[in-house]
Amino acid sequence: MELHWRKSSFSADTGNCIEIAEHDGYVFLRESDDPELVVRTTRRKLRAFLDGAKAGEFDDFVA
Repeated sequence: MELHWRKSSFSADTGNCIEIAEHDGYVFLRESDDPELVVRTTRRKLRAFLDGAKAGEFDDFVA
């Protein structure tokens, strides 16, 4: 399976970025500096995570 990875325009040129791809109803995430480690999830679970991140539920991880 060949995935077409995308990254945010907010990603730094220093390699600090998360890439995302989609295939067969799944969403795949990886770090650009460790492309062999891939996390697979669904759109619904990713939406729940993103909504939580937008609401500040994970801010203590980056403070």
